[in-house]
Amino acid sequence: MAPKHNPLNLNSLQLRTLTLLQELAQSTTTSTRDEATGEVRIVNFPHPHGNHFHIGAAIAFSKDANGLRNEAVWKALERKGLARSHYPVALVLTPAGLDYDTRLKNVILVRPDH
Repeated sequence: MAPKHNPLNLNSLQLRTLTLLQELAQSTTTSTRDEATGEVRIVNFPHPHGNHFHIGAAIAFSKDANGLRNEAVWKALERKGLARSHYPVALVLTPAGLDYDTRLKNVILVRPDH
């Protein structure tokens, strides 16, 4: 039997937010990795300009980022073991949060050719 997609039953907002957080976790300008635990602390959240914002080499649309500064979303990710909330200052993604397959990376993140 194939593994269940979205086994933690994250809602759409939580999935989009986790996808963006996973991308933020890849950049040393927005996050710090703890090599001992495998966790990543995100402290620098992007500010939209117009209808989009930049995350490393990717572009995301503001409409997909409603959860980035939403305490309820942070707490939901924490309850599911994917993150630890230090709202509003920082969010720590656990290894489970870093590895969770949201299946949205290529849907909500645009990577320009240039």
